[in-house]
Amino acid sequence: MEVNQHPENNEKNETLNNNETENNEVSDSLENESNESSVDHSDPKISEEDKLKAESTEWQNKYLRLYAEFDNFKRRTSKERLELLQIAGKDVITDLLPVLDDFERAQKSIEIASDVNALREGVTLVQHKLKGILNQKGLKEMESIGKDFDADLHEGITNIPAPSPDLKGKVIDELEKGYLLNDKVIRFAKVIIGA
Repeated sequence: MEVNQHPENNEKNETLNNNETENNEVSDSLENESNESSVDHSDPKISEEDKLKAESTEWQNKYLRLYAEFDNFKRRTSKERLELLQIAGKDVITDLLPVLDDFERAQKSIEIASDVNALREGVTLVQHKLKGILNQKGLKEMESIGKDFDADLHEGITNIPAPSPDLKGKVIDELEKGYLLNDKVIRFAKVIIGA
């Protein structure tokens, strides 16, 4: 190795070394700043992505819970509706059991009875009892004979010539009674109409 013996060269070398050291320090600090800035820029991206993922997961969980809750609600209401229908039917049947008992007694008395009028009277009483129970439940018979034909209430079976001009378009005879339950038609009256 050669040693530089000129003092001027030594000074220049020191200055160059100092400049190189300063440049290295500046470049190191710039690299550190750029690394820090790149880390700072990537941190918000990562945290933003994490926030979006967390929010997405939260919404998915809410959706699944809501769907499960709605499914449970549907099952529960259908089960309650079925139970309500069964209980409603139970009430009607419980009220009709005494009429069934009366019919069984009437059947036994038919086998040993000789008086037809007494049997007729007993059957009429059972029929009135049955009609009374059904009326309590909201059932009403339609009155059709002599009224104008109404397609919303009557089912026309046939037309026959009207015995008088005022019976044209009116119900002359009733083959089967119609019934209303709480003012809604549950069976149309089958009628003969005057033409």
